[in-house]
Amino acid sequence: MNAVNLIESLHLFAGWWGVALGVLSGALMGLLFHREDWLGGYGSWSRRMVRLGHISFFGLAFLNFMFALTVRDSLLTGMTVQSASILFLAGAITMPLVCFLSAWRKPLRHLFPVPVLCISGALVCVLVSSV
Repeated sequence: MNAVNLIESLHLFAGWWGVALGVLSGALMGLLFHREDWLGGYGSWSRRMVRLGHISFFGLAFLNFMFALTVRDSLLTGMTVQSASILFLAGAITMPLVCFLSAWRKPLRHLFPVPVLCISGALVCVLVSSV
């Protein structure tokens, strides 16, 4: 298996895991969302962060799917694509994690630059590689 096939497979795998975790987290939230006071009420910081973590699983899963297709169809290669791969995977892990940690302890919101920089860096790598 060459590097392009490995990156493609890894990101398809990450994408499907993201979808599965999005469904699972949504199902768990669905067990409690009917309670008006759950996590401090509908507009509370904690509840908003939990919802953001849930939806970030889906959003980043689709970015991983798109990256896998981009690598396969455009035959992007090289160190920039490998860097993008690592950064997309790091972003897919850290974004929901930071959302859930921020819901638990508000000061942990200061960790948000980590997933944002990972995803931003990955996007820059893809754009640079495709020129």
